[in-house]
Amino acid sequence: MEESSLCPPTIVIGIVHADRLSELTTGTEKEFPNFVGSGEKFMSFVEKELIPYVDATYPTTTYRTLIGHSVGGLTVVNTLLHNPSLFNSYVSLDGALWWNDQKVVKEAKTILPAHNYKGKKLFLAMANRLERGVDTLSVQKDTSSTTALIRSNLTFIQELAKNRKNELRFKYKYYEADDHSSVRLIGEYDALRYVYDFYKLRIYDSELKNPDFALESLLVAHYKRVSEQMGYTVKPSESQVNNLGYQMLRTKQFKKAESLFKLNVANNPSSANCYDSLGDFYLETGLKAKAVECFKKALTLQVIPETKVKLEALLNDKKTGK
Repeated sequence: MEESSLCPPTIVIGIVHADRLSELTTGTEKEFPNFVGSGEKFMSFVEKELIPYVDATYPTTTYRTLIGHSVGGLTVVNTLLHNPSLFNSYVSLDGALWWNDQKVVKEAKTILPAHNYKGKKLFLAMANRLERGVDTLSVQKDTSSTTALIRSNLTFIQELAKNRKNELRFKYKYYEADDHSSVRLIGEYDALRYVYDFYKLRIYDSELKNPDFALESLLVAHYKRVSEQMGYTVKPSESQVNNLGYQMLRTKQFKKAESLFKLNVANNPSSANCYDSLGDFYLETGLKAKAVECFKKALTLQVIPETKVKLEALLNDKKTGK
C-alpha cells in the first residue's frame, strides 16, 4: 500500500501468543468453566514493554494502529474504551464482543458518551455468519448463541451511532461474501484505506499538462494536511518529487521542474541525488555554472559515478571554451 501512496511507510508488529485466548480476553466466560482472561496483563506488556522496545529499536513515529481479529478484535475495542490514548486508530475484524455476556458492549454505553475521542478512528468488519434468508436487521431479534458475535457487534455499532458528539470517527462494514476466517484479509485492507483516507495524493492529468499549475504548492499543501492528521511532520518522498520533476523536464515545463527539484533539495538537504537532479535541470536549460555547482555539492555528500562524469564533462567544456 505504501508503493501506491495509500499509506505511509509502516512497521508491522505481529505478536505470537503463548495463550491467545487468555491474553486477549478479560474476566470469565460461562462457556469456559474455571477460565479467567488475563487481557489486562497482556495490554500492560504491550504498553510498558513492547511499544518502548519497538520505539527504541526502530525508526518509529508517534502514529500507531491496533488491529485484531476475533478475540483480538475484542482486545481492540477494550483498549479503545479503557486506554484510548495508546493508539491512534483501532481495527476490529469480526471481534468477539459477545465475550463475558457482552461486557465490553455494556461498558461502551457509559464510556462512549463520557469520553472525547477527537483524532481517533475505529473500523469494524463483520463476517457473514447468518443462516439463509437472515439479514443484519432480522438477526437482531435472534437470541441463539450462534448469532451472538454479529449481534454484539451490531449492538456496539448502535452505541457508537448514539454518541457522535464524542468525535470518534468510525466506519463499519458487513462482508456478505466472507466468513470469520476470510474477512481478515479484505477487512484489514479496507480498514487501512479508511484509516489513511487522507494520505493519498491525487494529481490530475490536466494539472500535469498545465504549465501554470503549481505542483509544488499542491504537494506542500497536501502534506501539510497529512502532517496534521498524523501528528508529526510528513514530507513527500524524495522519489515521488524527483519523478515528477523529471516528468516536467521531459515535457519542457521548466518552471514546474525547477520548483519541484528545489523543493526536493529543501526537504532533503543531505541527499546527493536531489542535488544531482537539480544539476540535470540546470544542464538541460543551459545554466552550466549552476549545474557545476549542484554536481559539486552532490559529490560532497556522496560519490555518484554518473555525477562525477557529468561534472568532469562540464569542467572540460569550460577549459576548451565550449
